[in-house]
Amino acid sequence: MTEAIDFRQAGLSAANPFRPWREGIFAALAWGATAVVTWGLPDVIQWGATGLFAILSGLVALVFLALAFLVPLRGWQGGTLTHYGPWFIALGLWLLGWEIVTAKLGWLPKPFFSPPQGLLHVYVTDWDRLLICVAYTARLWGLGFFLGIAVGFVAGVGLGWSKRFAYWGMPLLKLIGPVPASAWIPCAFFIFPSTFHASVFLVALASGIPVAILTASGISQVNRAYYDVARTLGASARWQVRNVAIPAALPNVFVGLFMGLYYSFAVLVVAEMLGAKFGLGWYLQFNTAYSAYANVYAALVVMALICAGLVRALFVVRDRVLGWQKGIL
Repeated sequence: MTEAIDFRQAGLSAANPFRPWREGIFAALAWGATAVVTWGLPDVIQWGATGLFAILSGLVALVFLALAFLVPLRGWQGGTLTHYGPWFIALGLWLLGWEIVTAKLGWLPKPFFSPPQGLLHVYVTDWDRLLICVAYTARLWGLGFFLGIAVGFVAGVGLGWSKRFAYWGMPLLKLIGPVPASAWIPCAFFIFPSTFHASVFLVALASGIPVAILTASGISQVNRAYYDVARTLGASARWQVRNVAIPAALPNVFVGLFMGLYYSFAVLVVAEMLGAKFGLGWYLQFNTAYSAYANVYAALVVMALICAGLVRALFVVRDRVLGWQKGIL
């Protein structure tokens, strides 16, 4: 009787037995194969951190194997593992194929291509310079992006609300908007006293224009009946903008924020390549000049992870800000 009670308390039953995480087993096999190939087969050219990469791949395989048999598939843990399981398998297979065609067979030769341990070697030996470049890039991007979206949001509200402001401002916005922000580099470097200020301006321009256009579009598309009701209840124009127009336009605003985020990163790299002393864009240019392509790929991975993290954070902010619209949109 006691054993039956303990069995039920563990969440198991004869009708619903424990099932191992199948994708976790396959992921463990993929990562384990990567570790075996990395450690067991000789490299065409010697690379740094080969042993470290093999050890890390083996540890990841052990983690997946343990999760496959220790974590039940019920609950939020099981749901998360089940959702990302195919990605874990694909990543292990990708690393295995990457290792074979670069380090083991040499089909993708050095220095133009680097195996996974080449990137890991960069992170181990050049982490301090990469960290400094990330800090410089974060400062430049943060100033430019937040300045751009602030100005773009205010301009978009004015363009969408005021017909007089839209009469003069919208043609200018339509004229400047299609031009890539990088095309303004000569003018920016001539007008601003330093390359840093010019780079901030370019990032702000790239992020602000889509926010302005989509904010104006969102406000202009608000149902006029909402304004009529607000005026009937005695609401002032400022109150209508703050409590009717802006909340209704927020979905468009967030679309502009996502677009501005991607555009700002593209311009950021170009701006840092032209005169910056540090930053990920400078790091890319510096190492490309010396044919250190492993460093280039390592920096690209860092940039991709940073951008993906910012996009994820923006999704979280959007879901919280627009939580009141669930069931409406």
